[in-house]
Amino acid sequence: MESDGAARNRALTDTEATDRVAGEVGNALARVFSYTPDGTAAAERSARTVLGGRAARQYQDLFGQVRDDLTEQRVTLSTRAVRTGVIELDGDRARLLVFLDQTSRRGDDAATTAAAQLTVTARLENDRWLIVDLKAR
Repeated sequence: MESDGAARNRALTDTEATDRVAGEVGNALARVFSYTPDGTAAAERSARTVLGGRAARQYQDLFGQVRDDLTEQRVTLSTRAVRTGVIELDGDRARLLVFLDQTSRRGDDAATTAAAQLTVTARLENDRWLIVDLKAR
């Protein structure tokens, strides 16, 4: 039975599909977790187009809690996916492990960089990958 699961896991056999989901998910995460004090609306607009299900609710809850503080404290956050590994790709579902570098700056203070790891579940909808669940690792 395990070999059947491995055979269905296109992450092991389909480089093009694996590269596509990794690229789309990495780019989406960079867009929704990057903002300036005056530009949180752009991140939130991006979130509405690339997040769905539980991930959309998680993001709305998080952003709702910090939106005013970000503007008041003049926080800028820049996020980039430095490594994206597709754990499983089966039909229209994918699970990924994404390593992010996040650089933040508060006002004129020096920038600080931190690493983050997320397990991401994505679903292919209308020929594009939608992030439906995020878990910090």
